[in-house]
Amino acid sequence: MGNVDLGEPQRTLAVAKDLMRAPLKEILSTVSGNMTALVRHKGLVMLTGDCPKSATWNHGDHELTQDITATELALIATHTDVGQPWWGEARLGGATRRVLAVASAPPGSAGALLAVLLDEDTRPEPRAIALIQQLWDLATIRIVELMPAAMPVNMAGPWIANSERARVVADLTDAHATTLTTLLGVLRTRSLDDAAARRTATDLAVSALVELRANGEDDQLPPEETAKDAFSRLCDMLGLLSHYSVVTLEFSPPDTQRLIPADIVRAALTTARGTVLTMLEQGGVTRIRVSWHVEDSELRMTIRDDGPGTLAAEALALHRLTDRVAALNGALHVDAVPDWGTIVTARLPLTAPDRPRNDPLSTLNPRELDVVEQLVHGHRNRAIAARLQISEHTVKFHVAKILKKLEVDSRGEAAALARSLGFPTERSLVN
Repeated sequence: MGNVDLGEPQRTLAVAKDLMRAPLKEILSTVSGNMTALVRHKGLVMLTGDCPKSATWNHGDHELTQDITATELALIATHTDVGQPWWGEARLGGATRRVLAVASAPPGSAGALLAVLLDEDTRPEPRAIALIQQLWDLATIRIVELMPAAMPVNMAGPWIANSERARVVADLTDAHATTLTTLLGVLRTRSLDDAAARRTATDLAVSALVELRANGEDDQLPPEETAKDAFSRLCDMLGLLSHYSVVTLEFSPPDTQRLIPADIVRAALTTARGTVLTMLEQGGVTRIRVSWHVEDSELRMTIRDDGPGTLAAEALALHRLTDRVAALNGALHVDAVPDWGTIVTARLPLTAPDRPRNDPLSTLNPRELDVVEQLVHGHRNRAIAARLQISEHTVKFHVAKILKKLEVDSRGEAAALARSLGFPTERSLVN
């Protein structure tokens, strides 16, 4: 590439031509090659909501990129709005690294974040960052164009599986963000002495661990929950955020005991927590009001802040929430007025969408799906335990539950059934 200027018209057309000709597996390598003249980097990692096989793709230094997780990328996504790149230091693959992040969400896409792993001494110039954003916008358009052709017709089961994984990752990411935000509030408060602050921080950490273990055990929610009980859980979930900070959270509960399906409750809780966290990230927020109204056919949730009024509807964090609500035939609207504040309104129907009844894979939880994937590869318990970093005893427990849920008698039958339903036989589309 030398010193070729990507901003020159001829070079821009050549780059666009390269991307429009690139097959799906070569998108990241094509982006990397055309990015060389703009910024020195060691690798690229993408977080996408469009691929049912894998949420992350990578290219470049394998030793550097192989251990980077979707959860780590999701945390970077909270700092990166669509069309507004971010760069700095972030925790990736268990180490602090210098990263440039760009996000894009063309029509028909769930959104994609690109993390560029920069050389240690690299400081990207503003013009280079702007060009990389445009390069990524072109790349995501190509990915959206190619993705349907790459997905087999019988991929419905794995698509559901990946969606469930994405939901769990998003829920846990928001839960961790809530805990960390609260802990920072405790450590910064002037109303507690050092000993009291340590006790309070310890109690918060223990509570967070209890919640994490509860999620890991996949406790089953009741099929329905009253609106008041669900809202009470939301108050408990968000209340800690205001105990030791300058932000006041106000809650306006619904005035009905109407039963709401568990899927709708879960989406409402996730959307509320994700929205509140996104509002807090703006800075300058002192008050947030959360209210629920249950109408004849829908739950209407309104969240309003008194912040700078600059929250964009296409912000990546909110974009994921929009997709989550849309999957339940709902809608999410953002109304931001500069210097006045932001109102986020979510409407969720009170009837959950029908789930495929002929897909036994939809009955498995995310960890069981991970084990099934290993069974498809033919791995034994010891290898599965090593790959998933769990004990052999836990693997045996999961396998027993899988056989029962799939109504089969052996591991081979479970693997054969998963393959017949289109379960992926590769970990990702991109090496």
